[in-house]
Amino acid sequence: MKRKWKLSHLYLMIVFVILYAPIFYLIYYSFNKADNMHHFTGVTWKWYKEVFQDTRLMIIVLNTLVIALLASVISTIIGVMGALAIRYVKSRYVKNTLLSLNNVLIVSPDVIIGASFLILFTIVGIKLGFSSVLISHIAFCVPIVVIMVLPKLQEMSPTLLDAARDLGASQWDVLSKVILPYITPGIFAGFFMAFTYSLDDFAVTFFVTGNGFSTLSVEIYSRARQGISLTINALSSLLFLFSIVLVIGYYVINLRQNRVNGMGDK
Repeated sequence: MKRKWKLSHLYLMIVFVILYAPIFYLIYYSFNKADNMHHFTGVTWKWYKEVFQDTRLMIIVLNTLVIALLASVISTIIGVMGALAIRYVKSRYVKNTLLSLNNVLIVSPDVIIGASFLILFTIVGIKLGFSSVLISHIAFCVPIVVIMVLPKLQEMSPTLLDAARDLGASQWDVLSKVILPYITPGIFAGFFMAFTYSLDDFAVTFFVTGNGFSTLSVEIYSRARQGISLTINALSSLLFLFSIVLVIGYYVINLRQNRVNGMGDK
């Protein structure tokens, strides 16, 4: 057992090194005085200052955050309703069909999804830009929310609902005072996952964005093609830090919710 424990930890260490070494390498050179990633000549904040002094880049950051927030909020609302519909639909055939349709967008390659939306928007006549990006992000975030919320619904005991109805609770009371509080951790998980996916998405956004509108992922890709610039390192480092803050925020909220649920059980 002791040998297996050591081997498992060694394996995890190797995996984390492979995953995070390139990121920390990028962050390390974001403080380089030189304008390349070959020789580290000293520490500087120059590249971070350039990021914040770039007005166009700040507008793109704002666009990205607005898209991510709107997409995550709307997809969370739709996803919760979708999860409720899948959970309480009576027909097993309909339930399996809905689950299959929900999982298609998750397993489908992003390139196919992006190309499909591009064709759809072209046929319908929707101008590529803010609206097309927002609709696309909502579409691929909804299945993620459903997947995060559905397990919480499935583990909820039906006796809770029966007890609430026996005490005279209406359908709205059962939903708002029993079901939604119980699945709150799943809702928060779905929201943060949707926000992260929307914030980081490149493939789908690349297809549906238009002239005059861009997101950070597309902008970083465009700048990287023009040549090595440590401004990209600085911007990517800030995005990585923001992602860590999001993850920590999610775990803090989830921990508090678990404590509240634990006190309620007592």
